[in-house]
Amino acid sequence: MKYINATLITTAISGALALGMYAGGSQAAEKVEMEKCFGVVKAGKNDCQTAASSCAGTAKKDGQKDAWILIPKGTCEKIVGGSLASAKK
Repeated sequence: MKYINATLITTAISGALALGMYAGGSQAAEKVEMEKCFGVVKAGKNDCQTAASSCAGTAKKDGQKDAWILIPKGTCEKIVGGSLASAKK
């Protein structure tokens, strides 16, 4: 009987902890607004099109003014060289 009680208590505690972690994880996941930031991309690391290309990963040089990446909203203007608008090549 003692073995069964210990097993039930252990199972109940494990279940409660698992539910607590599951519920806490969903609350912690907050949707972050993103924006395009031009002029701060490393060569070959852009997210999408440039003035000369329609593919991701095609920026030819670091800081290319028409290449962009998605970053959290409000961050781009804090980065040296960052711009919310593309500068044509």
